[in-house]
Amino acid sequence: MRYRRLGRTALQVSELCLGTMNFGPETPEPESHSIMDRALELGINFFDTANRYGAQLGAGCTTEDIIGRWFAQGGGRREKVVLATKLYGQMSEWPNDGRLSARHIRAACDESLRRMQTDHIDIYQMHHVDRSAPWDEIWQGMDTLVQQGKIIYVGSSNFAGWHITQANERAKARGSLGLVSEQSHYNLLVRTVELEVLPACREYGVGVIPWSPLSGGVLGGVLGKESTSRRKSERALQRIEKFRPQLEKWESLCAELGEDPAAVALAWLLHQDGVTCPIIGPRTIEQFEGASLRALDLTLDENTLASIDAIFPGPGGTAPEAYAW
Repeated sequence: MRYRRLGRTALQVSELCLGTMNFGPETPEPESHSIMDRALELGINFFDTANRYGAQLGAGCTTEDIIGRWFAQGGGRREKVVLATKLYGQMSEWPNDGRLSARHIRAACDESLRRMQTDHIDIYQMHHVDRSAPWDEIWQGMDTLVQQGKIIYVGSSNFAGWHITQANERAKARGSLGLVSEQSHYNLLVRTVELEVLPACREYGVGVIPWSPLSGGVLGGVLGKESTSRRKSERALQRIEKFRPQLEKWESLCAELGEDPAAVALAWLLHQDGVTCPIIGPRTIEQFEGASLRALDLTLDENTLASIDAIFPGPGGTAPEAYAW
């Protein structure tokens, strides 16, 4: 396993981040624990979750609860993991039990710590921008948690480039470290972050952590697995048909390379300037030990990268050059 600095920090994280969204809703707790054990064995030290993952399962069964019971087994599990979780979504019907008020930031953190049976969160991430919350209020809440030792770093998710700029400029004015990471929807089919999010992150030293790197499995070789594809949801099948001409070229290219499409899609992300590590979200241990690990050993040459760009053209570069003279 290789490790990269997370943005401008000295923190070292593995080139793959283990996403846990399926733990509970799709993956039973024993298998979830087995996947996390296997991740540590392979050197994956970066785990990502959120306070709303598995919330529909009820108290004591959320994804954070499952992770907490795994930590409680000891054996250095918590000490080896760089733990990231997120807040923003509404946790109850009460008006202050969601979003990014200083009150909710502090309360949500305490609840996540309780569920995960730990005394600190390494990276506490805002799951979405809250346009109604002043940045000074947000940073007051986050700074308090840092001072209390409950969190170490602050990250964002689904922010626009100008949100990242605003957040870090206000943090700088307060003498705070600011954002160190941004989770963005980024894959070969969704490249809009290349316009302004990636440039902003590079400028401010914010590590980019792509989510949905396989676009819900569409980039994982679906045309070569027609029997599996037919069992997908109607929405997924519509997306496959929408992109079928590109996917046919994509899977043909991967076949020429002799590589699994999922591995090539992940490797492509790891070649992008500013990307720290994509998030993989396995449902089973077999999925976990498949193409994801192969991606770490893949080096894509300039010709291959150009061929991929020809199949999945991005927005044309960064703003404003992508759309102006």
